[in-house]
Amino acid sequence: MAGRFLSMFGPLSRYLPEVGSPIRKVSFNEKLFWTGIALVIYFVMSQISLFNIAEGNDNLGAIRVIFASSRGTLTELGIGPIVTGGLILQLLIGSGIIGADLSNPEDRSLFTAANKFFSILLTGVQAAAYLIGGVYNYTDASGVLVTPDLTTTIVVFIQLLCAGVILMLLDEMIQKGWGIGSGISLFILGGVAQGIMWSSFSPIGGTDGKFYGAFLALGQVISGGGNIADVFFRTNAEGIPTQDPTMLGFIATIIVFIIVIYMEGVKVELPISHANYRGFRGKYPIKLLYVSNLPVIFASALFANVLVFAQLLQSQFPNNFFVNLLGTFNATQNTAPTGGLAYYVTSPSTPYAVAADPIRALVFVGVMVGFSVIFSLTWLEVGGLGPGTVAKQLVDSGMQVPGFRRSGKSIEIILKRYIPVVTVLGGAIIGLLASVSQFFGVFGSGTGILLAVGILYQYYQLLVQEQVAEMYPALGRVLGG
Repeated sequence: MAGRFLSMFGPLSRYLPEVGSPIRKVSFNEKLFWTGIALVIYFVMSQISLFNIAEGNDNLGAIRVIFASSRGTLTELGIGPIVTGGLILQLLIGSGIIGADLSNPEDRSLFTAANKFFSILLTGVQAAAYLIGGVYNYTDASGVLVTPDLTTTIVVFIQLLCAGVILMLLDEMIQKGWGIGSGISLFILGGVAQGIMWSSFSPIGGTDGKFYGAFLALGQVISGGGNIADVFFRTNAEGIPTQDPTMLGFIATIIVFIIVIYMEGVKVELPISHANYRGFRGKYPIKLLYVSNLPVIFASALFANVLVFAQLLQSQFPNNFFVNLLGTFNATQNTAPTGGLAYYVTSPSTPYAVAADPIRALVFVGVMVGFSVIFSLTWLEVGGLGPGTVAKQLVDSGMQVPGFRRSGKSIEIILKRYIPVVTVLGGAIIGLLASVSQFFGVFGSGTGILLAVGILYQYYQLLVQEQVAEMYPALGRVLGG
C-alpha cells in the first residue's frame, strides 16, 4: 500500500487534467494516427514563438535536444519538468524514503497523480526561473541590456505553463494506449531528427556569411570555388570560430551513430532452460547498455537545472561568493556561463572551444562519466533491474540456469557476476561518448544521437509487437499487446 506521502495525492487527483484510457481495443492504424497527431502538435508548438521574446544566444542547445525543447517557442521547457518530476519520485521510492509498491494498481495511480502534480509545479518553477534569471535578456544595437516587461513576463509564464500541461497530456495519451510507445521518447526522437535536418539543410544565413546548413554551405563553397576546409572549420570574417554546423560535425554524427548501433548489439548471453520442459533452452541477454540511455538523460537533467538556477541566483545575488561558486555569467548576455559549476557542466561545442580551455573539457567529461555511472547503478534498484529482482522474475517464470539449482539465490549469484560490471561499463561508455562527441559539433548533440538510436530500436520492437498482436490476437495476448 502507498505511504502517507503518496496518499496525499488521492483527493488532488480528481482536479488534475487527465486523458481517459480507451474503453475498447485501439487498432494498430488508429494508434499510428494518434501518435502522428501528437508529433504534429509537438512540431507546431515548437514553431510558435513566445510573446514578445527576441532571439538571442542559446547556451542550452545541447541540453535542449534531450528535453525536446526549442528556444523562444512554446516548447521552451520541453519535457524537462516531466522528466525531472518523474526522476525525483522514482529516486525517492527507490531509496525507500517514500513507501510505494508500483506493481499495485492503487499505488501506481497515486504515483501518476503525484508525477502530474510535480510536473506542473516544476513547469511553473522553471518558467519563473527562466524569466527571473534573465534567459530572455538581450543586448540591443546600442549595447543596452533589455529585459522583458511585466506584461511580457506574465503572458510568457502562462504560455509556458499551458504548453507544459499540453505536452504532459500528450505523453499520457500515448502511454495509456491511444498511441505507441511514450510521448517523451517520441518528442525526443522528433527533436533530434529536426535538429539533424536543420543543421544539414537550413537555408538561413550563418554567422560566417554562408548558409547555416552544412550541406548547403558545402554546395555554396564548391560552386564558388572556395576552400572546402572552410566548411569543416567555420570562422567568421575576423577569423573567429563560429558555432555553425560543419561537415566535421556531420562526419562525427555518422561515426557516433555507427558506434551506438554496434553497442546496442553487444551483450552477454546467459544460458537458461525451463524447469518443466527439458527440451526448452534459450539465452537471457545482458546488454552492454543494460540500463539504456537513462543515465545520460538524468545527468543532463541535473546539469540543466544547475545552469538554470545558477542564472536565477546570479541575477538576484550577483556578488555573493557562494552563488558565484555555482555559476557566473557574461555581464551583457546572462546566458553564457563564464565560471563556477555551471561553466564546467556545460560542454564546449567546438574543437576550438576545447583547445581554448582543455581543463573545462576534461572536467566536463569526468563529471558526465561519473554521474552516468552513478545514475546507472542507482537505476538498477529503482528500475527493478538488479540481480535479485531479475533472478526472482526468472524463477517465477519457471526458468533456471543449467547446472545450477533452481533457486533465486543461485541465479542471483550468477547474475551478480555480470550485471553490476556491464552497468558500470555501459554507463561509463555512454557518458564518455555523449560528452566527447559534443566537442566535434555532432548534429543533434552526442546525447541526442544516443537517445535517438535507442528510441528507434524500441519503436521497431513495439511496431513489430503491435503488428503481431493485430494479426494474431491470441499471440498478442501472450505478448501483452
